[in-house]
Amino acid sequence: MFTGIVETRGIIKQVISNGSNKSFWIESEISNQLKIDQSVSHSGACLTVEEVTGNRHKVTAIQETLDKTNLGDWKKETVINLERCLTLNGRLDGHWVQGHVDTTAVCTQRKEKAGSWVYEFEFPKKFNAFVIEKGSIAVNGISLTVFDVKKKTFRVAIIPYTFNHTNIQFTKKGDKINLEFDMIGKYILRKLFLSK
Repeated sequence: MFTGIVETRGIIKQVISNGSNKSFWIESEISNQLKIDQSVSHSGACLTVEEVTGNRHKVTAIQETLDKTNLGDWKKETVINLERCLTLNGRLDGHWVQGHVDTTAVCTQRKEKAGSWVYEFEFPKKFNAFVIEKGSIAVNGISLTVFDVKKKTFRVAIIPYTFNHTNIQFTKKGDKINLEFDMIGKYILRKLFLSK
């Protein structure tokens, strides 16, 4: 379980294809603190640490993960967001994030607003019930508040701290990002669907 408060960024240093899987060696300032079998959010996707060597760690994404996320687009020097899992005595500064990416979205607009930034994303219309005005969403693992919600687009506003400390600063028009919708909203909608 995560909070969507990105801890640091990592850089992809090597991509290894093995059948339908892809392994990634990632360099970061927290890699040497990670342990094998630890769950870490990698731009919103929960992946298990397999190896740690110095300031690098290795994770593997299977086909299901590659199909549902933007991990298949990752290449050497791609910058990603990293967050270690929530501890039970920690503060929940963002919102409940599982690290289970629901779908991807495409950046359709990026505007600077005199010190902040507004991004617009287009997502598959079948998920529109999960996106609500002023609701929470995880974009590449970043906990953000949604506004200007349409049938298949929404916007988020980015403060300077988030812009400078996450990979959102590298996101431009046409880029694909990972989306995880609010877990509580998903459970409520599921319950309403089953009760019909």
